[in-house]
Amino acid sequence: MKTRVYNAASVQAPKPSLRDYGPGDLDALYELDRACFPPGISYSKRMLRYFLAQPGAICIVAESGGSVAGFLLAESEGSTGHIITLDITAEQRRRGLGSALLEKAERRLATRGVREVEIETATENEAGVAFWHRHGYRDSGVLRGYYLGRHDAYAMRKRLAP
Repeated sequence: MKTRVYNAASVQAPKPSLRDYGPGDLDALYELDRACFPPGISYSKRMLRYFLAQPGAICIVAESGGSVAGFLLAESEGSTGHIITLDITAEQRRRGLGSALLEKAERRLATRGVREVEIETATENEAGVAFWHRHGYRDSGVLRGYYLGRHDAYAMRKRLAP
């Protein structure tokens, strides 16, 4: 009988699956948001709960191995959508998970009649700015002092196909 030896680099974690938010996810989403953003920029549990309870809220959760690997929280009102946050664990970044969450959210927003999506991202967040540009979002202005009154943000927009 042969013993199979695995190189740790060759063993990949299972590909995350996407699903809708469930009330039991709140604590995990809160912890992930705190890991992704500094205090004052990350959302309090109360604010997350507020956004999730809005009538136009969409929250898609990525799960891997029974744990939350990422999530995207958006809202819509009429023909306008707004991405509130996109959070991915450090281990899952740069593997296409953010793109998968965004594509699913944009499809869902489009089916609701949303024709334009807005997002804000810190001007110094080069990776974030590049991500949004890669996905068709364009700068529509700079919001001075948007984060904590000290950090500027780009306001970005994307037109969705009907």
